Amino acid sequence: VQLQASGGGLVQAGGSLTLSCAASGIIFSIYGMRWYRQAPGKQRELVAGITRGGNTNYADSVKGRFTISRDNAENTVYLQMNSLKLEDTAVYYCKVVERDLWGEGTQVTVSS
Repeated sequence: VQLQASGGGLVQAGGSLTLSCAASGIIFSIYGMRWYRQAPGKQRELVAGITRGGNTNYADSVKGRFTISRDNAENTVYLQMNSLKLEDTAVYYCKVVERDLWGEGTQVTVSS
């Protein structure tokens, strides 16, 4: 059972990145999925979630800029991040909602 996150990197403010989280060893389609992030010196915070039915929710800080989506055929959840800000710099983690199952994290660094 594994969640493999990827897609992080260094991007200038105002730019875009798309994170991916590929699941293996689980029946992906029956689970809700979430993206969290943790900036240096701060607590881990919820960024976005998507139910197994495709309903989404977002932290106020990313509404209108980030989009979470899922492809059950590919066992993958995505986080499209647009209009990135310096304060979006963090390690981003994916998680299965109904289980204590986390990806290993991918670093997103936004520069000025």
